[in-house]
Amino acid sequence: MQKAKRSASHTPAHAKPSAKRAASAKPRPKAPRAKAVHPVELYMWPTYNGIKISIMLEECELPYVIKGININRGEQFDTYFLSLSPNNRIPAILDPDGPGGEPISVFESGAILQYLGRKTGKFYPRDEWGRVEVDQWLFWQCAGFGPMAGQAHHFREYASEKIPYAIDRYTNEMNRLYGVMNKRLVHRDFLAGDYSIADMACWGVVKSAHRQGQSLEDFPNVSAWWDRMNARPGVQRGSTAGDFLRKPDYDATKDPLAAVHLFGQTARS
Repeated sequence: MQKAKRSASHTPAHAKPSAKRAASAKPRPKAPRAKAVHPVELYMWPTYNGIKISIMLEECELPYVIKGININRGEQFDTYFLSLSPNNRIPAILDPDGPGGEPISVFESGAILQYLGRKTGKFYPRDEWGRVEVDQWLFWQCAGFGPMAGQAHHFREYASEKIPYAIDRYTNEMNRLYGVMNKRLVHRDFLAGDYSIADMACWGVVKSAHRQGQSLEDFPNVSAWWDRMNARPGVQRGSTAGDFLRKPDYDATKDPLAAVHLFGQTARS
C-alpha cells in the first residue's frame, strides 16, 4: 500500500509575502508533538497472582487497562490468551510500547514484575547488589510462598476428599514460610530493605493467611509489614482494581464449574 500524497496548496498572489519580507522572516519553532500514550493491557483475574501486577502498575502510575480472564469459566484456554501465556495461567501483559517502541507480551507474574521494574526504573534496583536482594525474595514468593499457599487452599477448601495428611502437610509448610518471612522482617520494614516488587508479590498471599490455617498474630513482624503495605495508596488501588470482574459474594469453592476449569488438566486437555 502506498502512502497517500498530500495535495499541493495554492496561495493567491495577493497573499504571497514579498521576497524581502520572506527573506527576513524567521521560521517559527514547531511545537513538540506529544507522544501517544498506549496503556499496558493486563490480562488477569482478581487472584493473588493477578493482583501483584495491578499493584505494580498503580505504584508505577502507568496507564493500563484490565482485560478480564475468567479462569472459573475456562477463558485461560482461549486461543488468543494462549498466544500471550502459553502456560494458560494468569496474569499476562501486552505492552504496546515495549523495547524499541515495539509491542511485547510477558507472562509469569515474576517476569512481569521484573519487566515493569526495568521499564520504569521503580521498585527494582538498578545496581546488581540491590537487584539480587530483591530477586531472592521475589523468587522465594514465586517458587514457594505462593505455590504452597495454593496447595493449602486446594486441600483445605477445594478438594472433594478431605485428606488429613495433605491438609497438615501444606498447612505446616505455610506456617514454616510465614516464620521465614517473620524472621526476615525483624530489622527491616520490607523484604529487601526498601519497598520493592518482592513485597508486592507477597501481598495477596498474606491477605489469605486465614485460608492457609495461619494467624498473623503468631507472626508480629509480618503483621506490621501488612499494615505498612495497606497504608500505601498504590496497594489500596491495585489490590481492588479487578474487583469489578466478579460478584462480591462469589465463592469458587462452591462452584462446580470452577473445579472443571481449574483442576485436573493434562497435556492432552
